[in-house]
Amino acid sequence: MRRAALAALLALSAAVSAQPEKLGHPSGVPPAPPAVPPGAPTKDVGFDQRLGETVPLELAFKDETGRDVKLGDYFGKKPVLLSLVYFGCPMLCGMATEGLVRSLKPVKFLPGDEFTVLTVSFDPGEGPAMAAEKRSGVLRALNRPGAEKGWHFLTGSEASVKALTRAVGFRYVWDAESKQWAHATGVVALTPHGRIARYFFGIEYAAKHLQFGLMEAATERIGSVVDQLLLLCYHYDPKMGRYTPAILGILKVAAAATILIVGAAVLLMLRLDKRKEQVAHVA
Repeated sequence: MRRAALAALLALSAAVSAQPEKLGHPSGVPPAPPAVPPGAPTKDVGFDQRLGETVPLELAFKDETGRDVKLGDYFGKKPVLLSLVYFGCPMLCGMATEGLVRSLKPVKFLPGDEFTVLTVSFDPGEGPAMAAEKRSGVLRALNRPGAEKGWHFLTGSEASVKALTRAVGFRYVWDAESKQWAHATGVVALTPHGRIARYFFGIEYAAKHLQFGLMEAATERIGSVVDQLLLLCYHYDPKMGRYTPAILGILKVAAAATILIVGAAVLLMLRLDKRKEQVAHVA
């Protein structure tokens, strides 16, 4: 029993430690870790919290059907959750959108009834076809009838995109070497009149926080500045099919934590076995 438990722990340790290294490489023999490009633009990436400011509602976009719309078409009666992504993102944008879906599932409010969700691409090279494809998958995952009335995916010109991102303090840059947009993840709660009420950072949010944030935004209440825990959609190399060292470090810490937990469980089992043997010997 003891030998089997120790063997299992060693096997798990090796597997978990090696897993981040093999991501994206079916052969299991990844190339050497790519270096972070010189002058990496992450210092120019993030959110500047501009609570109380109003987004320009006159900005022109196209919705997922290719119809010309104004940003203001989605305001006036309900609060709005704004998600800024780009549809061709190799990693975190998809995770962030999936996280938003998971976060909204337990929320009592329904998109289209009590609030609106706008997912806007900040890549001016993307268009309605990509928006429609992404929206279809999101609505299937959300699986809440009627939500299609209140979750829209927009694309727009460079001028409109820059004006919107600047208004909400969303900073992002194009990295020519990795051919990716470097950006952070989060959603912005806006009041029915287009004022910035609250920021939520990361890729998944507590349902009760989203619900309270929407309730506050609905009454034009403005929240306070919150600490930023930014995840940068930059540390995944699609050409290499693997993470750069910054994210590898995070994954290795998570792997180490898993090994410690399993190790503690194995030690507990060994102690219980030893006690059983002592009791049996005394008997």
